[in-house]
Amino acid sequence: MTKTMEEETRGRVFITGGRRGIGRAIAYAFAENGHDVVINDVAQDEAAHETLEGIEARGARAHFLKADIAEVSAHEALVDEAFAAFGGIEILVNNAGISVAKRGDMLEVTPESFDRLVSVNLRAPFFLTQTVARRWLSERPARARSIVNIASANAHMAAIDRAEYCLSKTGVGMMTKLYALRLAEAGIAVFEIRPGVIRTDMTAVVSAAYEKRIAEGLSPVRRWGEPEDVGRAVVALTSGEFHFSTGEVVHVDGGLHIARL
Repeated sequence: MTKTMEEETRGRVFITGGRRGIGRAIAYAFAENGHDVVINDVAQDEAAHETLEGIEARGARAHFLKADIAEVSAHEALVDEAFAAFGGIEILVNNAGISVAKRGDMLEVTPESFDRLVSVNLRAPFFLTQTVARRWLSERPARARSIVNIASANAHMAAIDRAEYCLSKTGVGMMTKLYALRLAEAGIAVFEIRPGVIRTDMTAVVSAAYEKRIAEGLSPVRRWGEPEDVGRAVVALTSGEFHFSTGEVVHVDGGLHIARL
């Protein structure tokens, strides 16, 4: 099928963990800013269909890829499908991630829980980025390309009731620096976003506790962060306006990261 002139000029983005929460908000933000969107997630359920419909309602094309990114051996096929959906990808957003199954004493963390968190939150995006980067470096670029890794405030703020999560997200910070260095010569920018307390399914289980702490001044901006706050930040970083920047960390946390006396 011949592509229209409008389709030829649209950006193309691949978002992991894109069916709900922060991933959905990122997808909608890109759709609203002229990008066609490929989303990946582990389940093709009602939430996934709602997200696809939301992308299309915003004037963009949408494509869903069901896959567990922890299965590194399947990355090559996943990336092939993502690139084939709309004839290429210029932006990769490593958003997929999981929290601890149960918060508790770090002295009781099991190897199984540790391996699960590292496998999804760090190992998977490292190797997926490797696969995408190899593909990009083998092609003649027609447009600027960039990568955004969604980390967490827990990349620098310790939470002893979910130690393995903190460690996995700290690793994402170093991954961002490493890929920024490796890909800079090819003109591929790599950024990291560290969300603070964002209103999602992941934080819903402790929402009452966070409500109290936010009201008491947990962050200087005394409100919940919304997934849309993260979505807007990702689009801004990949807009092409930060020509001389790579490896940057952007805190979307209401000032939570600022050390205070």
